[in-house]
Amino acid sequence: MAAEKPHPHAMAGRPMSLPTLDDVRAAAARLYGHAVRTPLVHAATLSERCGRPVYIKPECLQRTGSFKFRGAYNRISQLTRAEAAGGVVAMSSGNHAQGVAAAAALAGLAATIVMPGDAPAIKRANTRALGARIVEYQRGREDREEIARAIVAREGGVLVPPYDDPDIIAGQGTIGLEIAEDAARLGVVVETVVIPAGGGGLAAGTSLAIKALTPATRVFVAEPEGFDDHARSLASGIRSTNERQAGSMCDALLVPSPGELTFAINRTTLSGGLVVSEEEVADGVRAAFRDLKLVAEPGGAVALAALLAGKVPEAAGAVVVVLSGGNVDAELFCRLIGAGQENSAS
Repeated sequence: MAAEKPHPHAMAGRPMSLPTLDDVRAAAARLYGHAVRTPLVHAATLSERCGRPVYIKPECLQRTGSFKFRGAYNRISQLTRAEAAGGVVAMSSGNHAQGVAAAAALAGLAATIVMPGDAPAIKRANTRALGARIVEYQRGREDREEIARAIVAREGGVLVPPYDDPDIIAGQGTIGLEIAEDAARLGVVVETVVIPAGGGGLAAGTSLAIKALTPATRVFVAEPEGFDDHARSLASGIRSTNERQAGSMCDALLVPSPGELTFAINRTTLSGGLVVSEEEVADGVRAAFRDLKLVAEPGGAVALAALLAGKVPEAAGAVVVVLSGGNVDAELFCRLIGAGQENSAS
């Protein structure tokens, strides 16, 4: 029988406590002046199309092009001098990689990122441009956690997990805090929030804050077909595993299963999981470009895709859709947009 893998917190000697709203507020204070406070944008065209008020939280406008900078900076900015001496090590398909690289650069730390060899070229290039070293692995055949742990054991440094960490979750939770604050300022009653889900850190942090501040708001996660581990886990109450780790253009969301800490939060805060096809994701990317003038990567557009496909339960109040990232290779983006234009012309 294989030995159980140590949890990242055990590796760092840190407690596995779940973050609270106070932790999210503390993260917001740390992020002030470093992260972009992305706006809550009313999408008039999409509201008309969906027959309900639609608002967009465009994290594609965030530093490094995705929400991941929030959690990475919140974790790295709290490292002690002794911890920081060896730099940081992370594992990511690209967005967390860039967030960690940027946060490490701000702190003057070295960063090593374990990335799959099939990660989009733009994510690899941006990560290197931020000064990080990339160690590639083969998705589905090699264990990125084992590789990261080996690097830490051999070279030192602090592991910065992509989602299953209280500081990472609290940092992502600032999105929920901002949604609640901005909706109150605008006089908008948010009935539903829809969030893309990979490991569940964005969903856990955002839903934690939303449910603490506006308990009546329903929060759903959206995932691509074949990688709907959250939808299945929420239905069964037990963390489910995806049979494969590749095979979708939503590269940012391809993880084996929900995180241990993230699911401990999400099982109590989420109202369900929504599943979208690759073509529905493509429609979400096209709608972001056409109607919002925003560039969204496929994984960042799954929540919008779920709304446009009619999979978000009807309600009288407003729905907020999180566009979680915009780091998409130009070739794929042009192909998706071009396909949409061909279909509309035929």
